[in-house]
Amino acid sequence: MKVAHICLWVHVSLAASGLVNAFDPITTTMLVGVGATLGRTIYRYFQETCDPKWIAYNATGLKTDLDSKLFGQHIASRIILKAVTGFMSNDNPKKPLVLSLHGWTGTGKNFVSKLIADSIYAEGMHSSFVHVFTSTLHFPHAEQITTYKSQLQQWVRGNVSNCERSMFIFDEMDKMHPGLIDSIKPYLDYYDKLDGVSYRKSIFIFLSNAGGDGIIQTALEFWNAGRNREEIELKDLETALSLSVFNNNNSGFFRTSLIDKSLVDFFVPFLPLEYRHVVQCAMAEMKARNMKPNHDVADNVARDLVYFPKSERVFSVKGCKSIESKLDFYS
Repeated sequence: MKVAHICLWVHVSLAASGLVNAFDPITTTMLVGVGATLGRTIYRYFQETCDPKWIAYNATGLKTDLDSKLFGQHIASRIILKAVTGFMSNDNPKKPLVLSLHGWTGTGKNFVSKLIADSIYAEGMHSSFVHVFTSTLHFPHAEQITTYKSQLQQWVRGNVSNCERSMFIFDEMDKMHPGLIDSIKPYLDYYDKLDGVSYRKSIFIFLSNAGGDGIIQTALEFWNAGRNREEIELKDLETALSLSVFNNNNSGFFRTSLIDKSLVDFFVPFLPLEYRHVVQCAMAEMKARNMKPNHDVADNVARDLVYFPKSERVFSVKGCKSIESKLDFYS
């Protein structure tokens, strides 16, 4: 797309240049003015802006992606679709949408964040209105937490001032210094405006491994009882999940006012993935690479991963996280 934009700009510039040389000074001045106006119009056309041309929710697209690309996460798929669709369909929400995604590594938390961004922004995760914060990268030093709080407030305020339909993704919440996330609590609350800025149409997504052990324990209990994992419901996990995260003193959510004041709309559990789900991930990755689907290769990839409990080999330790590198090896 960008190459095409550049080619078009060059073509227009050259054409304008040729026309300028062909006319008298007065006409030339007029043409230069027209060219400048045309240039600004082209720039505005291709420059991402905070309007429906660049920001338009595609509920059908999100549902299709969740159904065809996310495996083993029936609870997460249902919650995400309903939560995002309901929020984006509301022209006057009372507060921002706040989602907290929990589960072990490789179960799909980052992937779902990408699907949400793709369904809202024309540029997806590359949109200038999607902002990703990683705890260990952006907030590494505990002794600088006061500075981080001020910076985080400024970043969120500045970006929402620029576009009310902004999205903020906070990765590695389990590694964030406790107390830091409370600095943005006012922006997630039920306020019409704060200092002239409305945050009610923004989306905040928190990603964390915290609470993953409890999710796994529930999944194992269902498996040991011979029950289908699809029987697991949100009510089996949500309360225990929110409490375990709130009371985890190594988590960024430790004793946070975001939970205490019920500002997190949904705690979304991501279940551990089984062998069959890993095979599905491998097949999907082949399709994404325009490779011919090969179930034998997918089986080889899945067999090469580590599973637990060690004797039963039920759940993948890393979910689908290492699928891409394994596929490189086997294909």
